[in-house]
This record gives sequence, structure tokens and C-alpha cells, in this order.
Amino acid sequence: MPRRKPRPKTSQARSQQDPRPIGDVFGRTEDGPQGETYIVRTIPASRATKHYRCPGCDHEIPPGVPHLVAWPAEGGEEDRRHWHTGCWKGRHTRTITRRWS
Repeated sequence: MPRRKPRPKTSQARSQQDPRPIGDVFGRTEDGPQGETYIVRTIPASRATKHYRCPGCDHEIPPGVPHLVAWPAEGGEEDRRHWHTGCWKGRHTRTITRRWS
């Protein structure tokens, strides 16, 4: 049976001393197509545990698929919507298929 290569010691030391955050913990701001400001947070596949419906394409985002969560900066987190990453990037060139409310 072949032997496995030993793990480098630098990666083990880094993971114990400086853990990486999962996704955008605080979010970032982006401008919308009509000048409004949105707070955007990435959700990695490991943290996507529910089914959501993307307002950009009206298709389902199944669990385990990385995606984005966006909400208007002045609206609050109760207005947040889960988007496919490609749908969010292409929102300037097409209309939203579902309403925000």
C-alpha cells in the first residue's frame, strides 16, 4: 500500500492561529442599477443549508450551492434576498423576475 505524503506544517499552524472567516462576515456594499446601495454577503456551499428562490431567474437555489445574499442598505436585513452569483452580476442587463416584497 502506498504511503501518504505528510502534511506541511505551515498549513496546520495557520489553521490554528489564523482561522479564515466563512463567507463575507460583515458584507460589502455595491451599487444597484438605479443608484441604490446594497449590502452583499457571500454564502459558501458549506453554509448553504436551505432552499431559496433567486429573484433574478426565479429558479431554486438548492442546499450546498454557493450564492449571494443582498439587501438594500436603507431597508434592513428583513428585505434580504438570496441570489445566484451569476444572476447578481448580470442584474444590470436584465430585469428582476420577482418582486422584492
